[in-house]
Amino acid sequence: MKRIIIHWTAGNYFPTDFEKQCYHFLVDKNGKVYNGKFSPECNLKCEKGRYAAHTGGGNTGSIGISLCGMYGFVSKYNQGKFPLTSKQFEAAMEYCAKLTIKYDIPITPTTVMTHYEFGQKHPSTTSFGKIDITFIPSYPWVEKNDVGKFIRSKIKWYKAKLQGE
Repeated sequence: MKRIIIHWTAGNYFPTDFEKQCYHFLVDKNGKVYNGKFSPECNLKCEKGRYAAHTGGGNTGSIGISLCGMYGFVSKYNQGKFPLTSKQFEAAMEYCAKLTIKYDIPITPTTVMTHYEFGQKHPSTTSFGKIDITFIPSYPWVEKNDVGKFIRSKIKWYKAKLQGE
């Protein structure tokens, strides 16, 4: 596995069967992590119907983790009925840290990113224009273009904590 791409489902607080087909891992509002239908290794060779299709143009070698929620999100002033929770966000960042350790993935802008960042770097893909993740309700001061950097710093912090540093 070469990278982790972080999403929100744009759904409610708990994973649906459809969402489990799209992501390797999903985190509910309480911080519980669910396995998707496919293991990350299924995305080493993306065969139709046999991998988690979470990122248009970027699935091969990518782990997709999604935070359940953000249905109806328009802006930080209109977050919809299912804004991401603090407990959920922290649990997802810790789980991403565990994944970086398990798969020996360095925490850089090209190896750990949001779906939004992937789309911005790859404008010719169907990921271009995606807005997950551009806003973190528990950290509303983090600006849209700084969310990825903030997420990577969180994951680095959890990784150091997990490794006893």
